[in-house]
Amino acid sequence: MEKNYDIIIAGGGLAGLVAAIQLSQTFQVLVIDPDDYPRHKMCGEYLSLEVNPFLTSLGINLEELSQVNINRFSFSRGSKSIETTQLPLGGKGISRHLLDYELFKIASLKATFFKERVSDVNYINDIFQVVAGDTVYQAKQVLIATGKRSILDKKLDRSFIKKKSPWLAVKMHYDYDMSSDLVELHAFNGGYAGLSQVENGKVNLCYLANYDSFKKHKDIDVFNDEVLCKNDALKQFFATAIPAWEKPITISQISFEQKEPVEGKLIMIGDTAGLIHPLCGNGMAMAIHSAHIASQHVTQYLNKKITRDQMLINYSTEWKSTFKSRLRYGRWLQRILLKENYTNIAYTLLERLPYLLPIIIKKTHGQSIKP
Repeated sequence: MEKNYDIIIAGGGLAGLVAAIQLSQTFQVLVIDPDDYPRHKMCGEYLSLEVNPFLTSLGINLEELSQVNINRFSFSRGSKSIETTQLPLGGKGISRHLLDYELFKIASLKATFFKERVSDVNYINDIFQVVAGDTVYQAKQVLIATGKRSILDKKLDRSFIKKKSPWLAVKMHYDYDMSSDLVELHAFNGGYAGLSQVENGKVNLCYLANYDSFKKHKDIDVFNDEVLCKNDALKQFFATAIPAWEKPITISQISFEQKEPVEGKLIMIGDTAGLIHPLCGNGMAMAIHSAHIASQHVTQYLNKKITRDQMLINYSTEWKSTFKSRLRYGRWLQRILLKENYTNIAYTLLERLPYLLPIIIKKTHGQSIKP
């Protein structure tokens, strides 16, 4: 394997794979990721259709991959529920196991993949030195797509990593009978859970919980029974749902603190640049979109149309103008959702003015991305 590349991408999730597909059409690209494909990832697995035209241009046909078209949304807390509403754009129910693998197959046609974890990145004499295992690779530009948190965040001394986060997430696929066109959001004490179907008919349960609430219980099953089942809808779900996996996926220390899309000379994409609250259902689309934005600016730089500093400023500016308001609305919605008094007020307001809910949902989503 060569040791010199135009671009090295640390991380091969949605953002890393999309950037690899775009940039490898013109440049030598190395993707470094520690895991095999296909693999399950922590994710709500609802993909907003705002990215559909763009994914089509990359060779991804969502209609062929999944027949699950989600266009309705419902919300509950305790015994209360809001009347189901239409989603402004709608989305696809598709697993990361499938979507990441399809992107990987396209990316690997031209990009090089190396199974290892990036442990350090240094910038010396206008060249990046990327450490992965026992090998040091060189690149003209590095994109960091290592997800919600990684060893690189500590190495780079990023501000968010210094603050202890109270959040953990749990994900599991189930056999369960629910409408394929519906995504459900159910609040419980200290968190909320999403339910929706994916391409193989399984139902994805993914929930976010406050660690202080979780640690009072022995394990996930006990927490599900004693906390989640206080919500009537979730109680009904667990009464009949059959786990499709031996054990769930879990992640702790999930941070929703503000991040920067550029750190030093490094470009951050996907969750590495900013993590939207899961209740917004827009994380997958944002990861894909951020990779597209980054690829355009990196291409301009490597083609010598702009300087490196201009590239970094332009990317940061466009990233913030595209996503900053979505993240702000996500934080606002989560604060309301996790406080029972606020939630009750919201129920009363939305019962009287039901047209407000689609407007609120739209604030956390973007316009259709053009190729």
